[in-house]
Amino acid sequence: MSEPATRNPAHDRYTDAFIEGILANVKTVAMVGASANAARPSYFVLTYLMNKGYSVAAINPGRAGSTIAGAPVYATLAEAPGPFDMVDVFRAPDAIPGVVAEVLAMDPLPKVLWLQLGIRNDPAVAPAEEAGITVVQNRCPKIEYGRLSGEISWAGVNSNRVSARKSKLGAGNQHLMLR
Repeated sequence: MSEPATRNPAHDRYTDAFIEGILANVKTVAMVGASANAARPSYFVLTYLMNKGYSVAAINPGRAGSTIAGAPVYATLAEAPGPFDMVDVFRAPDAIPGVVAEVLAMDPLPKVLWLQLGIRNDPAVAPAEEAGITVVQNRCPKIEYGRLSGEISWAGVNSNRVSARKSKLGAGNQHLMLR
């Protein structure tokens, strides 16, 4: 994967408060590139977000009309009944201009356009930012949620967050929630 010619330094680092603010305020997610294959990261992220209370619609033209892990599947963003707070994208960087065009055609516009790990295309996301959409690139909401809630530390991963505050428990076994 090559980096685009124009690089926006604003997308090199995100503060914990910025990411946590997004994850705490988003309630509805359209996942572009969702997979029905349980071994694919997009399937795991979809089910994780649903388990955390997010309402998720899957966008996958080959599976339209079915469900993935209980989430309804639509061929395009235009066909999915919104509104959506966030569009989470599992597509290659060269597909991002088309996804951004679909996002900008949505009414109302989503608050957030989130590109998954390994996906960054600064020139392609610029029109979304100009339209007032918050853009996150090269990050995974599942990883960020787990890191910010402290859940990821159970696997021995350093979350880079130290706090004396007691974690907020969610439903189920070992489910931490954002504050």
